[in-house]
Amino acid sequence: MKKLQMVDLKGQYDKIKQTVDASIQEVLDTTTYINGPEVHKFQKNLEEYLGVKHVIPCANGTDALQIAMMGLGLEPGDEVITADFTFAATVEVIALLQLTPVLVDVEPDSFNISVEAIRNAITPKTKAIVPVHLFGQTADMEAIMALAEEHNLYVIEDNAQAIGAEYTYADGTKKKAGTIGHVASTSFFPSKNLGCYGDGGAIFTNDDELAHKLRGIVNHGMYERYHHDVVGVNSRLDSVQAAVLNAKLPHLDDYNKARRAAADKYSKAFAGHADIITPVIKGDDESHVFHQYTLRILNADRNALMKHLLDKGIPCAIYYPIPLHSQKAYASGRYNEDDFTVTNQLVKEVISLPMHTELDDEQIAFITQAILDFLSI
Repeated sequence: MKKLQMVDLKGQYDKIKQTVDASIQEVLDTTTYINGPEVHKFQKNLEEYLGVKHVIPCANGTDALQIAMMGLGLEPGDEVITADFTFAATVEVIALLQLTPVLVDVEPDSFNISVEAIRNAITPKTKAIVPVHLFGQTADMEAIMALAEEHNLYVIEDNAQAIGAEYTYADGTKKKAGTIGHVASTSFFPSKNLGCYGDGGAIFTNDDELAHKLRGIVNHGMYERYHHDVVGVNSRLDSVQAAVLNAKLPHLDDYNKARRAAADKYSKAFAGHADIITPVIKGDDESHVFHQYTLRILNADRNALMKHLLDKGIPCAIYYPIPLHSQKAYASGRYNEDDFTVTNQLVKEVISLPMHTELDDEQIAFITQAILDFLSI
């Protein structure tokens, strides 16, 4: 059996090595390392893939989220509602901009932000909602957009984990994750479903005026060299990373299909087990691209299971062990523990298994049997 890895980037690279190497070599030959042709090519390719008017590449996913908020003109003290159960980057940028993060609970089945919790958190100071498409599954965007329209709020999609996923509306209409809100951000961190070989990110929007502002922000606030029209940052996707992404983008749907197939095999192996809750797919299969495959373990010591797996050479991880409202940097006296019953339970139960495009049947069988053996003790 091949060595187990949480993410097998080498195996994925080997299959497209010739294309990737040639793309990188072209950048080296032309020495257009910043804002070169490969960046513009990737921008257009991703716009076409997503069906969105504007893609603004940038240096990383955290920058993408921050720049999206800067572009909307949010002001210090404005409240931004987001999920308590997610990576800190989502709330980090809210705090960095001196906005007020308002953390709310999530759904127990999808792990995504609860629409009812959003509704209960809205105040006259609320200006935006940041739904996170966690672990690769789209949040309930139709309901979130309706709520935002009702209260005149911006919606900023955190699409760092769900690129390629499709959301289906009640009428059957479909849109790609990241193209539904007023603006969206994504990350191309190497382990993402569409990952480069370093850091990278992008912002998406269908708003022409907002897109123009964002393009200035990512480049020191300049539209013309040495003319600084808005307050900006230095956040550009470099040409080498764009070359890698151009080589990988045509394979994204196949990558996501492989992840879904692996997830299906995991779930079938655990089907019916009283102490395992497998991921729930809301909507059709395309709504989830399985950036992570995350179980809930009941009536057992989740941490002991993690040690059991690691001892067998099976990588695994806990995303996320501490709720954001309990983190020192984001703790606030305004939070009531009773408002986070789902998140507080999830952090005790969740465990994520290896999930990538190169998983094979032998590996999945070994992983699942190790878990079943532990739970039978």
